[in-house]
Amino acid sequence: IALCHRFVLYPCKGLYNWSVSNNETKLQQEIRLAIGKIPTLRLFRNQVGQLPDPRTGRYVQFGLAKGSSDLIGFKKIKITEDMIGQEIAQFVSIEVKCPKGRLTPQQNNWLNFISKSGGITGVARSIKDVFNILSLS
Repeated sequence: IALCHRFVLYPCKGLYNWSVSNNETKLQQEIRLAIGKIPTLRLFRNQVGQLPDPRTGRYVQFGLAKGSSDLIGFKKIKITEDMIGQEIAQFVSIEVKCPKGRLTPQQNNWLNFISKSGGITGVARSIKDVFNILSLS
């Protein structure tokens, strides 16, 4: 956990919290492996950031939106009685954090927006957290 406070200097972006990234990336991989065989669930890695275009030097943004979660996707669910048997995909947005990691205001806004819109959201610090967020046994 002490590693979560080490930084690495990158020429194009300045300080980068390498250890938090490695810890969160490892946890994301473990989560994706743990849920990968659940047929009603699909989560994808959502990398958000910007990099310089090697031809122009201008920064190009990638990912959904600033503050959007690390894992996004859908969970197939059955809906109301008047539509018995029909399955729909419910949007899923899971932010992965190391034990002491905090949400940025943008991440908090994203999760609140998705939740208020009917999606499944949460912050995962472990595989167990993901199962709880997704109401899986």
